[in-house]
Amino acid sequence: MTRSPQANSSDDQYGVVQRWDEMYRSRDQIFSGNPNGVLVAETIDLPPGRALDVGCGEGADALWLARRGWQVTAVDISETALQRAAAATDIKGRVAWTRADLTTMPPPTGAFDLVSVHYFPLMRRPGHAALRGLLNAVAPGGTLLFATHALSDLALRQEEDSDPADYYQPDDIAQLLAPTWNVLINETRPRAVQAPAGTHHTHDTVLRALRRP
Repeated sequence: MTRSPQANSSDDQYGVVQRWDEMYRSRDQIFSGNPNGVLVAETIDLPPGRALDVGCGEGADALWLARRGWQVTAVDISETALQRAAAATDIKGRVAWTRADLTTMPPPTGAFDLVSVHYFPLMRRPGHAALRGLLNAVAPGGTLLFATHALSDLALRQEEDSDPADYYQPDDIAQLLAPTWNVLINETRPRAVQAPAGTHHTHDTVLRALRRP
């Protein structure tokens, strides 16, 4: 699954919001409703705390975390996606569904024990301001989990307006981490579940890093 991207100007943001809202309105359900396999595998051993789900879409990851006891801030740029995600009734008070552009409004510093970024097209920018905002949101002792489709899979996509080199990959982020981080995982691995029909995604590239207390 690919999460809703963020925009970088008011005009661009309007177009991005409209495009993603239209996508969600096109069908009653876009994604499977299951949490991402990387999230399940990499957080199953973490004690529940405060989590930030970046580009939450229809909310499968946020709901899975909440049902395991996490207090989740789930952020997306699409109001339609957020309304759909918020329809769940069994996690009352455990998820704050939030519409925001994290490239212009960074999350609170040091506020989260887990920052989860899955298949979210975070565009490279000079100075890495948006990325550093996400990194700074991880509390001491907290975890950054960043997963994306492997570059070898992305090269198979035929999207004229999308170049994988324009977006951060886990290895790029690992190289930007300060000495106050421990990189626990930085690897490409086969997907734990079958890719959606019509896609070529067979491998994930995963970064898991711990901010030292």
